Amino acid sequence: MFSLVPFIAAGTLFWFYGWIFLILLYIFSFVTLLWVLRHNPELIKERVILFKPDEPTWDKAYMILLFILVSIWWISIPLDAVRFHWSQMPTWLHVAGAIVLSCSFYLLYLTFRENPYASSAVHIQEDRGQTVVSTGPYRYVRHPMYAAGLLFFLGSGFLLGSWIGVLLGLPLVGILARRAVGEERVLQKGLKGYDAYMAQVRWRLIPHVW
Repeated sequence: MFSLVPFIAAGTLFWFYGWIFLILLYIFSFVTLLWVLRHNPELIKERVILFKPDEPTWDKAYMILLFILVSIWWISIPLDAVRFHWSQMPTWLHVAGAIVLSCSFYLLYLTFRENPYASSAVHIQEDRGQTVVSTGPYRYVRHPMYAAGLLFFLGSGFLLGSWIGVLLGLPLVGILARRAVGEERVLQKGLKGYDAYMAQVRWRLIPHVW
């Protein structure tokens, strides 16, 4: 469904940049899945179960809102770039978008490699003995997965050639940023050592910016 919907919206299967996006996405997904299955199979279960019993209600609402907005974003891009040709971008921006998107995938991989507790929900994993992770990308920002999300939405918009996709990616990044703040409050309250980690790593998403 994720792969088919944009081509339906585009009105054609002959969308070069759409195929490039999917090839990059599924190569990353396949390689990362193999790594996680080998080194941290419990993380698969933790991520595929979207809503947890101890997950705050506000986080469930954020996830539903994010799903709705991502769906709008994912349909708007092919309507803009392919069906109606509202946006026009030079080739170098498509290439730059592919590079930024690839960087987002690599950052996600580093996040999964370092953090065995990278849940899809905001909650304390007491059953798995959750501890503070401060290695890898967590040495530079407190939420590297959300930082990767920022690169993903912006890189995708440029690769797929849609200024609307780039603009709609901004509120999606805003939702991730707001969720990061709420997540920190939960971790401060329930995860030992997180206060000290926040004092050590000052930046949430972008070093020396925020």
